[in-house]
Amino acid sequence: MERRPRSFYVLATFFGLFLLFLYGPTITIAILSFQGPGGGLTFPMRGMSFYWFSDLFEQQAVGDIWGSFRRSFALGLMVMMTTVVVSVMAGLAFRQRFPGADLLFYLIITSLVIPSILISLGVGLMFSQSGLDVHWSTSGFGSQLTWTLPFGILIMFAVFNRFEKSYEEAARDLGASNWQTVRYVVLPIIAPSLIGVALFGFTLSYDEFARTLLTAGSYNTLPLEIYGMTTNVTTPVLYALGTLTTGFSFLIIGAFLGIAWRSNRRRARAGSDAGKGLI
Repeated sequence: MERRPRSFYVLATFFGLFLLFLYGPTITIAILSFQGPGGGLTFPMRGMSFYWFSDLFEQQAVGDIWGSFRRSFALGLMVMMTTVVVSVMAGLAFRQRFPGADLLFYLIITSLVIPSILISLGVGLMFSQSGLDVHWSTSGFGSQLTWTLPFGILIMFAVFNRFEKSYEEAARDLGASNWQTVRYVVLPIIAPSLIGVALFGFTLSYDEFARTLLTAGSYNTLPLEIYGMTTNVTTPVLYALGTLTTGFSFLIIGAFLGIAWRSNRRRARAGSDAGKGLI
């Protein structure tokens, strides 16, 4: 049996420590959320129960947990759909050179290097000075797009740089219009990437704090609500909320991965059927 080199064990140890650093706090919060009714915010644990999870569904003396969750979920869907549509349109547009393309590209990605709190301050100030309502569905929506759109557009640039144009040329040779080529050729091929952009858009919006801090108005999103609860909630109900939101995030990721898997399987089956038809 071949002996593994020492570097393998060093890298394995480093990777294990990295995973512990990455997921250790989340696991600790999950464990503490299962404390009994007399539990506190630190170890040692005082019993084991689902008490604090059931307490989440009771009338809360402070905060608006479920209202903030609905707002974050709705905002995430809005940002996700907008990010997907605009990213695809930008990817298609930048396939052809046009005047000012480089300047426009750098303007798009500049928002990634500007501190998020300054983006939030600027968008909130712009809305208030213009006489517009500072609200999570308007100014909050706009500020979050400055975060999700650059990622979506960069992904689409990478996708279209590898896209084989001969598929589009073949569709046009068969009489397809530009719209039909995009609808029946381009979009099905890049569908897995679109699912990735959608996942990016939703998750980045769902847990965004800094860019929403000064643009959400009077109604908090879930990250803002959780931050507010850390100043006045001293029971493990806060940990129970964190555990549920983490589980919801993994559920969303699993759903998107399931959609991507089904899409790839359908494409493989269609390609197999087409190959059999040529035999």
